Amino acid sequence: MCAAPRWSAREYDPDAYGALVASGCLPLVARVLAARGVTAESLDEFSNPSLARLAAPESLPGIPRAVEVLLPFIREKRLVVVFGDYDADGVCATAILVSALSRLGASVAAFFPKREGEGYGMTATSLGRMLESHPDVALVVTVDNGISSPEEVASLRRRGIHVVVTDHHLPGEALPEADALVNPRVASAPGCDDLCGAGVAFFLASALARRMTAEGLYAGPKFGGPLLVLAGLATVTDLMPLAGQNRILVTQSLANFRSCAPLGLRELLDRAQRRAEPVVARDYGFTLGPRINAAGRMASAQTAYDLLMATDREEARMLAVTVDSFNGQRKSEELRMAQEARAQVGSFDGLPAVVVRGEDWHMGVAGIVASRLLETAHVPVAVAVGDTGSVRAPEGYNVHEALQSVSEHLVRFGGHAAAGGFTLRPGAFEAFRNGFQSACAAQYRAAPAAAAVHFDGWVDPADLTLELLEAFRKLEPFGEGNPLPVFGIRDVAFARIGVMGADGRHLSMAFTDKRVPRAVWWGHGPEAEALRGDAYRRFDICFTLTCSDYGGEPPHVELCLVDVRPSEKA
Repeated sequence: MCAAPRWSAREYDPDAYGALVASGCLPLVARVLAARGVTAESLDEFSNPSLARLAAPESLPGIPRAVEVLLPFIREKRLVVVFGDYDADGVCATAILVSALSRLGASVAAFFPKREGEGYGMTATSLGRMLESHPDVALVVTVDNGISSPEEVASLRRRGIHVVVTDHHLPGEALPEADALVNPRVASAPGCDDLCGAGVAFFLASALARRMTAEGLYAGPKFGGPLLVLAGLATVTDLMPLAGQNRILVTQSLANFRSCAPLGLRELLDRAQRRAEPVVARDYGFTLGPRINAAGRMASAQTAYDLLMATDREEARMLAVTVDSFNGQRKSEELRMAQEARAQVGSFDGLPAVVVRGEDWHMGVAGIVASRLLETAHVPVAVAVGDTGSVRAPEGYNVHEALQSVSEHLVRFGGHAAAGGFTLRPGAFEAFRNGFQSACAAQYRAAPAAAAVHFDGWVDPADLTLELLEAFRKLEPFGEGNPLPVFGIRDVAFARIGVMGADGRHLSMAFTDKRVPRAVWWGHGPEAEALRGDAYRRFDICFTLTCSDYGGEPPHVELCLVDVRPSEKA
């Protein structure tokens, strides 16, 4: 069922487009906005995602009850354990809530499950270790997990331990019977449907601070800036749509990074790139987020958490070095596993889903390897390490439903439409593979058979100006739900194709039509000879725009290629 990616121009409302042009938007900017659902009436809200537009935290269903549950434990200093998760969202959510509770006077501790041997979220094994580590716990607050653990929540309550569940994942057949439950997938406020785990934790922390301040229980300084930065970081890293409340969180997180970010996060960014330009969403998604994730993947989320909580500069610097080194280890393991997985499958052609397994693979890298295989396979991919695995899927599939259909072969599973995790029953791998592939085949439709290259329309080279680029910058932050604008030019020919980088990994290209700006194609260096061999042909190109002053040249527009195909005019 695999096929070459198709190109699909984003649809947009022509009436909304016309109104946006009439309001003063450049035509290409108006098209991009209209394709993302922005109208002339909502343009101000989209363009000015200020903190004044942030929803009252108490408006999120479950938060008022969670505050009521937490208050007596804070006042009486009875131990509260924040039960986190080992990915960046879970680590940021834990840091947010522990920081807030500590500032508000609570006795609080953080706990993280281990990816190896304990699995995702609150399991019987991780719960047992938590109780051993914190025998005096009076209240457990889950962040970024808990919705899929009704039995574990019930076990805690039978012990007389109170539980507040905060999560953002899809619920299973039964909801946990906690003292309070906050999950925008269960009940939400306008614009809050797609909050990540850290976003939910930020709203809870804000509600607690407001309530305790109003009642005279807290009179200290405001402390929301660092928590806001963490919420925005997690929102981007967890691939949440950058619309509604998420757009506000991320925009304000980026705007306040240099002044408010936790010390360890600033040290990590300095170590990773050492530059002084304004922080953008890409820095979250491709620099900071993957490094925080790498700690939970390769070793322990505790190290990343310690980095976010560090207050001593030397300690923060040493932890940043450690966390950065985990990312290097992750890259090496990812490469090995991806190569072995491809060898296991042979060809992706005709497969309704890719299901691979390795006993000596690293569980912490399973999800990212599934994502890498997905880029080529264009069908759902499940990567199992022993009996535990991760799933990723392209547009048009729902892996949560696919996992649910084979639940008789699983001890547990969770996730959402595009990604999930599972634990197999002993000896059930073959049955799981067959059932999962059948479920994905049933979901298959002609449209999602090949991952689409979505673009915002064909353009004339004369349209590609620095003025246009500056106008697009005002649409940031870009990410899930507000993708970077992509355009196409038909019928071009290459005048030069060169390789860049020490290992020749990237391409640099110039075109025979001098009106078309020069282009780079990251990661496609190995295709140089094939393209040169087709130099007589004409092509269509899809690309994003950037500003370059490479080599001391005056700033100019440069293309970052997304895809190249033989011209349909040929």
